[in-house]
Amino acid sequence: MKDQLIIFDTTLRDGEQSPGASMTREEKLRIARQLERMRVDVIEAGFAAASNGDFESVRAIAEAIKESTVCSLARANEHDIRRAGEAIRPAALGRIHTFIATSPIHMEKKLRMTPDQVVEQAVKAIGWAREYTDDIEFSAEDAGRSELDFLCRIFEAVIKAGATTINVPDTVGYNVPQQFAATLAQLIERVPNSDKVVWSVHCHNDLGLAVANSLAAVMAGARQVECTINGLGERAGNAALEEIVMAVRTRRDIFQCDTRIDTTQIVPASKLVSGVTGFPVQPNKAIVGANAFAHESGSSTARPTRSCAPRTWAGGRTSWCSASTPGATRSAPGCRRSASWSSPRST
Repeated sequence: MKDQLIIFDTTLRDGEQSPGASMTREEKLRIARQLERMRVDVIEAGFAAASNGDFESVRAIAEAIKESTVCSLARANEHDIRRAGEAIRPAALGRIHTFIATSPIHMEKKLRMTPDQVVEQAVKAIGWAREYTDDIEFSAEDAGRSELDFLCRIFEAVIKAGATTINVPDTVGYNVPQQFAATLAQLIERVPNSDKVVWSVHCHNDLGLAVANSLAAVMAGARQVECTINGLGERAGNAALEEIVMAVRTRRDIFQCDTRIDTTQIVPASKLVSGVTGFPVQPNKAIVGANAFAHESGSSTARPTRSCAPRTWAGGRTSWCSASTPGATRSAPGCRRSASWSSPRST
């Protein structure tokens, strides 16, 4: 039996940090309902302490969503965590996601704290969060540039304090797949009680490696991936949810896990997020791009065959042969069956 890979969608939090991608509370609710329809496991609804508007959005989503866990981000301080706790209080399933920087440069220049002080603050944060929920995620900000020994130390401390998910972010998109997978594997091996928590990753796309790094981490033992619809996010974006889900689903021979995602809802979600944010999806974008299943000419088009089997893709699209294009009804050379394209239902 394959493990479940938890899909943690942060479109409404990290995705909204894309310049120009701000959303109203009503727009966030529409997207949250689509994510729930898609069977996303965890919806990070926002950063409740950032503003009254963010607080109200998180609270409204917590009230509306029943099937997915609703999460709020919070820095590792009492004010942020209490705002997050109050915001998720109405949720059927609520989570607090707290974080603190762990790289030497961030601890020194941004936090102006010693490593001992950072560990102490992280443990306190878990204690405050436990007053509101037992579902607590801890992130080591800039883990990709942090010292491995210190990551082991702080993760051991927060697990002992009650954290249930440990997130290892590549905050600045600095890592490469082999290195990132090795880091995660060492953490799982070295941290006491690592089998008592879910290991998670959150990768940024500055070098174009967010999806590759995330999938490498899954191969190394991660069982939660933080991602966004269309790869939306600050700077170059985050790992694209649709690419993570379809890679794991398509290559079941490689990955020892699968997700709960209803893949027929991926394209409607992509269109909704694109419409709300005004960020168009590039035509050659994997999985959801307009050209993702289209061929005009070249070596990838179908060669003559005696028969071909249908293939169903994300969004409900079905193609009989590689020569099929949206809206087309024709046969590939030598193919006995006509190509067909079933458009996904709109939201």
